[in-house]
Amino acid sequence: MSNDDGILASLRYLFEDIIGEEDDTPPFLPEGLPKAAALVVSDGIHVLTEYQGTSYAQLYVDRVCRFVGRLGDDGRALCDIAHLMATRMAYEDPIRIAQLKLMELADGKPPSVEVRKFRFDELIGALPAIAGEPMLDALDMIGWRHRRVSIRFSNASRIGIRRLKLEAALKRWRLFSLRYAEERAWVERWLHMISRALVKQPAAVPAIIDSANMIAGHGDDYRHGLADWHAIIDGLAKPTFDGALPLGDLAGAMAEARAAAEPDRRQAALKRAIARIRARTPGATDVLAG
Repeated sequence: MSNDDGILASLRYLFEDIIGEEDDTPPFLPEGLPKAAALVVSDGIHVLTEYQGTSYAQLYVDRVCRFVGRLGDDGRALCDIAHLMATRMAYEDPIRIAQLKLMELADGKPPSVEVRKFRFDELIGALPAIAGEPMLDALDMIGWRHRRVSIRFSNASRIGIRRLKLEAALKRWRLFSLRYAEERAWVERWLHMISRALVKQPAAVPAIIDSANMIAGHGDDYRHGLADWHAIIDGLAKPTFDGALPLGDLAGAMAEARAAAEPDRRQAALKRAIARIRARTPGATDVLAG
């Protein structure tokens, strides 16, 4: 499946959710899936069905299918893709945290209260774009987009549980949200970079796959990780695949850049590391000049 086909599939599942025609039948495992990956993909289907529904889980299966038979016989790389993709597709937003708190009760865990800090843009990002975009514009005007707010998630009282249920019920609107659009675009780009590595520099495939670990959680850590990932892909991986930066060891270069990354909005240390790598690469003069 091409990158464009993957985006069309994502939009198709969004449309199915809008009109309420989702099939409750769980997706089947892809044909030709290595035995080592079957359990990982099964877990991913379960998590994403729980997270959003069967159509969303089917999108996950279709994305996994792009790599079946392309990554060697042992299934290790496919396991890593399947696991990391499920983690990213089940990204952590307030709706997800509410779901997890309700699951704790269902699993017999003792009641508890959890307080999480979110940025205002994250909370609004969980809203449908038609409502969220004007609110983000207003926050920009008063300089509050990155301001943090504490949110209480409690399954220790009737009121708390009722509130969790209301929050978890918002999952139907998740696919309309600003955050979902961002996550969909990121997953597609990550998968596209893996596909390009398979063709252009197979030795770098594990590094591209593992780069998904740079992005996790929420708040500033999430935003820093996302920005750093794009900086490394734009500065090293993409120009290598395009033939503009002749890096013989892309995996080593990415590891060096990741080691230099710091939780800094300006990305000063990371940008210096990427510049050093490019400067010492033979034949990269034109890239630097451009």
